[in-house]
Amino acid sequence: MDLLIREAQLEDAEAIVSILNPIIKAGVYTALSTPFSVEAEREFILNFPPRGIFHVAVCEHTQKVVGFQNTEPFATYTRAFDHVGVIGTYVELCYRRQGIGRSLFQATFEAALGKGYEKLSAFVRADNIASLAAYLSQGFRIIGTAHRQAKINGKYVDEILIERFL
Repeated sequence: MDLLIREAQLEDAEAIVSILNPIIKAGVYTALSTPFSVEAEREFILNFPPRGIFHVAVCEHTQKVVGFQNTEPFATYTRAFDHVGVIGTYVELCYRRQGIGRSLFQATFEAALGKGYEKLSAFVRADNIASLAAYLSQGFRIIGTAHRQAKINGKYVDEILIERFL
């Protein structure tokens, strides 16, 4: 699939929500538990941190947004963590395993270096084997398990903490 990776724009809010909400509703891929409105996503994009990175993957043939990835500063209450970003990756369910994530990672790693990040980290649900494999294939490594980290529909879910030095 030929992709264009670009910065997210306000006009992408509806497409982003159409990717994210089915993932949330599936209840097995993310710890996010409440679907988002288009307006809430517009606000999120509008107020995204200046040092943040928010990319969308657009299929060049159809011009459809098929995935997105964002990175935010780990913490803003101290400068001690300025070099650390928290990353999240989402690909439309029917477009997985087509290189979209790989393209997003490549663009995000480059942008992250340009914004002064030295390390990216993430929590991945322990039962989301495909997502964990995708991150590991991009050079992330497992550094620990947060047991019973999330509680979704009354059921505890462990999360795997991963990191990658840029």
